[in-house]
Amino acid sequence: MPERIGIYPGSFDPPTLGHADLIQRAANVFDTLIVAVAYNGEKSGFFTPGERVDMLIELTRGIPNVQVTRFQGLTVDFARKHGAVAIIRGLRAVSDFEYELTMAATNRRMHPGCDTISFMPSEQYMFISSRLVKEIATLGGDVGLFVPPFVVERLKKKIEAMQ
Repeated sequence: MPERIGIYPGSFDPPTLGHADLIQRAANVFDTLIVAVAYNGEKSGFFTPGERVDMLIELTRGIPNVQVTRFQGLTVDFARKHGAVAIIRGLRAVSDFEYELTMAATNRRMHPGCDTISFMPSEQYMFISSRLVKEIATLGGDVGLFVPPFVVERLKKKIEAMQ
C-alpha cells in the first residue's frame, strides 16, 4: 500500500494548543504528516517563518511521523510536490465553514488527487486562534491556557523586544 501523506498548512503565528491537538490527531491518520508553515515574503508575521518552524518542531517532538517545513506559493502545488493525498484543515466554528468549503473545492479542482480533510478541534480548543493569542499577549494577558509554556516565553520575549 502506498504511503499516505497529509499536509497541514497554516501560518501558525504562533502555534497553539489547538494546532497541537489537530497535529496529533492527523498524525494518527497518516503515515507521514507534513506541517507546513506558509509564508509570503510581502507580509510580515509576528514571528518569522523560521521561528514558527522552530516552535512547531518543539511542539511535535515525540511524534515520529511528523515533519515540519515551510513553503511559499499555492498549497496544492506543495501537496503535489510532496505526493500528499490530503490537505488537513481545522474547523473551529460555523464561520470557518464557508471559507474552508470554497478553498477545498478550489484545491480539489486544481489538484484532483488530493482531498481536503477537516478536523474539529477538541472542545477545550474550539475558540483558540493565533490572532486571539497575540492580542491577549500583547495586552499583557495570560495565554498559558492556549499555548505551550515555551510559546508563552517566546511571546513574552518578542513583546519585550517590540517595546
